[in-house]
Amino acid sequence: MPGAPAGRVNRVLPASLAAAGLALLLVPGFFAPEFLSEPDMANAFAGPGAVPPFGADQRGRPLLEYATQGAWVIALPSLVAALVVMALSTVGGLIACAGGRHVQTVVQIISEILGALPRLVVILVVALVLPRDGRGLLPIALTWAFLSAPGAIDEASAVAARLGGSRFVEALRAHGFSRPRIYLVHLVAFNLRPVVVRQGVETFMQVTFLEIALSYLAVVSNQSSFTHADSVQSWANLLDLGYKVVLGVHSGHALALGLGLVALVAVTAVAVTHAVRAR
Repeated sequence: MPGAPAGRVNRVLPASLAAAGLALLLVPGFFAPEFLSEPDMANAFAGPGAVPPFGADQRGRPLLEYATQGAWVIALPSLVAALVVMALSTVGGLIACAGGRHVQTVVQIISEILGALPRLVVILVVALVLPRDGRGLLPIALTWAFLSAPGAIDEASAVAARLGGSRFVEALRAHGFSRPRIYLVHLVAFNLRPVVVRQGVETFMQVTFLEIALSYLAVVSNQSSFTHADSVQSWANLLDLGYKVVLGVHSGHALALGLGLVALVAVTAVAVTHAVRAR
């Protein structure tokens, strides 16, 4: 790309990977069937060649339906949790530059209280107290987001402090910049963006892995899921089906699909982080 800045060129590949990864994670969920297809025992454990594109389960049902239903379970709650963390960390950075000591003290107290709570214990309590007909990933994802927010706020505040805090704002004001441009462009877009987006992406990935872990516990213990209706399949079902390959079951294609989806989440998170990194 002749004449283009090196920083812009270096961002093209990770930005493209990030866009493709997010599309593959979010879009298929909108096309997920409400229920799995009827069993077809003739295609039991059929490979991708017989039942494209990913093969079939032990009852001949396409694994594509597992993948799309799992994406539907994860996509929206994980995205909402990521946006919550991003918003709270942005507010934390803005407060650090606003110079309001009392507000900063209140935010710090709340952050310390939330940060002291054991996340997994709180998550399990939330999952258990939800009524059976009201169980879903969104309440769990929001709980995880608020428990993760203190670390994100601290990091955003540290970035703002390194800029000079309120002195940074006053210096730009002295150069004639308006407050909206200072806070939204110079502070958020130019300086807080890498931290805020990375924290959001990490939350997206953490909620995804949390859902898989909770669903896997429910599957192996033959219990109702904490994160979705019993008629819906999670990516954890793919892993549970796939691991049986060590027992001689021909389910390697299910394991490959499950691990591939997990890898897709991780690669997308890394790509987004690199795409928004500081210059």
